[in-house]
Amino acid sequence: MRYGMLIDLTKCVGCNACTVACRNHNGTPSGVSLHKIMKYEVGRFPHSKMKFLPMPCMQCDNAPCEKACPIGATVKRPGGIVEVLADQCMGCRGCVTACPYDSRQFVWEIKNYYEQAPVTLFEKKRHKEYQQGTVVKCTFCLNRLQEGLDPACVTTCPSQCRVFGDLDDPSSDLSKAIAAGNARPFREDLETSPSVYYING
Repeated sequence: MRYGMLIDLTKCVGCNACTVACRNHNGTPSGVSLHKIMKYEVGRFPHSKMKFLPMPCMQCDNAPCEKACPIGATVKRPGGIVEVLADQCMGCRGCVTACPYDSRQFVWEIKNYYEQAPVTLFEKKRHKEYQQGTVVKCTFCLNRLQEGLDPACVTTCPSQCRVFGDLDDPSSDLSKAIAAGNARPFREDLETSPSVYYING
């Protein structure tokens, strides 16, 4: 079993529903985003258009971040998910520098989204899960996976551009979609063996 994800860029509309779902599910403090969407322009005026590249953690099988951690606070769990052990992270940010996908976030401070307003009950509860001075990252919503659910970004996407499943199972919907769409990982040349694949439109 190796968890993986396919993102069909021909269907992504850049609505950021995945980013919002990620923030809501993980209760991240202001300034911390575990999922981002890169926006870029292709073509030449007047025939140019915007394209979008959703960027969750790639959950690399050959993860540079894991190798860069001097104390072993970054580990690979069964299923291939790369996780930061917050209680062990010393905040050196070596893993942040090592990640070629900019998938890791450093928690500089824990603050609510609206600084002039009182902290909401949701923020008060969820922010206890974070430690200032540590690194955090996407884990494919590991707690949801343990309940048999897909990651929040997958279930929320209105254009249904994501497929989640087992990369090691050739009969899984994910493996079939990757083969049918000739999907490839982002920056395959880096030889990190990412678990996220893209259909490029």
